[in-house]
Parts: sequence; C-alpha cells; structure tokens
Amino acid sequence: MSKTYGKTRWKRFALVMVPSIAATAAVGAAMANNALAASFSVSGQSFKVTTQELHGTNFAQFGSIDAEQNGTPHPVAISAFDSATIKGLCQSVVTDPNVIPGLPWKLPKITLRLEAGNSDDVAKQVQAKNLLIDLDQLNADATFTNINIGQDASTLKGTATQGWHSKLGGLPTGSVGFAQAADKADLTNVQQQAWATSAGTFTLNGLKLQLHTDGTGECF
Repeated sequence: MSKTYGKTRWKRFALVMVPSIAATAAVGAAMANNALAASFSVSGQSFKVTTQELHGTNFAQFGSIDAEQNGTPHPVAISAFDSATIKGLCQSVVTDPNVIPGLPWKLPKITLRLEAGNSDDVAKQVQAKNLLIDLDQLNADATFTNINIGQDASTLKGTATQGWHSKLGGLPTGSVGFAQAADKADLTNVQQQAWATSAGTFTLNGLKLQLHTDGTGECF
C-alpha cells in the first residue's frame, strides 16, 4: 500500500480510475453471471456535471461496471464520499424525443438542466451524504489529504464505500482491484461525464430546473 502524508495537489486533475483490462473483464463476467448485483440499471445515456467547488470527506475511488437493462456494460470510476458540500452544481442531459416510436411529429432535442447551491453561504450549498458518482471522465483541480494510491478496493473504509459493498453482498480481496482513498478531497472547476449518481441524502438548496429546446443549455 502506498501512503502519502499531508496534502497532495494535482493541478488540472484528469483521471479515469478504471481497473486493469483483466480486472474489468473479471467484474464484467461476474455481473453477467449474477455474482455481482448493480444497485440499479443505468439508462444508457450519460450526463454532464460541473461544480465550482466540491469538499468531501472519506473519499475513495475504484473501478466498476454499470449495466443497462439489456446488459450493455459501461466501465466506470466510482467516486465515493461519506459527506460532501458542493457549491455551484450544474447537471445537464440531452434527450432526443424522436427516438420514441409512434410520435406524429418531429421534435428538437431537449436539454434538461438542473442547478443548485449557487451561494457563497455553505448552509445554502448542496449537501450530500454517502454520495456515489459513476463517471468515465473527470477534469478538475484537486487537493487530497492523506491519500493512499493503489489500495485494494475491498479494504476501503467509510460509510459510502461500505454501503456500496453491502449492495454487492460483500467483496472478496482483489475482486475489483486498484483503488485510491483519502481523508479529504477538495476539488474546484469540476467537469465530469457520469452514468449515475446516488446518495443517502441529497439536499439541493436553491434548486432550478429548466428545459432548453434550442440546442443550448448543457453545463459544458
């Protein structure tokens, strides 16, 4: 296990924490054989998320696979936080309604945009407990406190990670391989593409939701 004390800062942090090809294949085979059970089937459509600031405790990141209802797999890096405070959250997804069979007319693509926590007052920012983000692209400026890189994912601590383990019925040592963990993670200027987000509680202060039909409105 690699252990670094103090703070590690990675300027313009760009990381996709997927396991090795062999480990990914092993997890995919296990899911196909029902040895692992995903918490829910993903829609098959990724979405974009930006945040001005994200401050999280008991951070962990490890590789996994999300699956659609039809079994289509999506390798992801799961970022886990026991708690997180988020300033300036934006989430957007573009949907083409013309894929719905039987529509008698042609419609423009629709962008669903959600914003919350746009305040300098921490009490009015987004608050999350046991936050899990399944992503395949991340760009940010990041500072980690007491980080371990290369930790066995089955040994990760924290309520968010343990909750994920329990959904899968426990994880034997080495089952999902490479991971990293830190006491704290402070990220700014975050841009990410994700397949799923889940949380024990997700408090969206100052929530705004808009639909855009002119091809605009994505978070980035």
